[in-house]
Amino acid sequence: MSDAHKDPTIIPLGGGHKGLRGIVVAVGGAEINKALDDDPFAEELERRLLEIGFVEGAEVEILHEGFIGKDPIAVRVDDMSVALRRREANIILIRPLTR
Repeated sequence: MSDAHKDPTIIPLGGGHKGLRGIVVAVGGAEINKALDDDPFAEELERRLLEIGFVEGAEVEILHEGFIGKDPIAVRVDDMSVALRRREANIILIRPLTR
C-alpha cells in the first residue's frame, strides 16, 4: 500500500462535492480495482485519465454535479473541463486545498 492510501487527508475525487478543490496525488493503483469492480477496461481508463491531465500535481476542482444522484461531475483539471462518472473519478486520489 502506498503512502497516498494511508494518508487520511487524501480522498478520492469522486467522493467530493461541488466546489471541492485539490491537488492530484495518484491515479489508479489499488483504488482502481475497488472503484471499478474489476472492470476489464479499468487500465484503459487509467491511461486515458493520465492523458487528459489527471497527473500528480495537477490542480482539480469539481465545477458541477448532475441532478440525479449528483452524477456525473464536471471537473476542471488545470485549464480544461472534463465530465466524469463518480465511479471513474474514485480512482483519482486528491489532497483537498483549504480556502
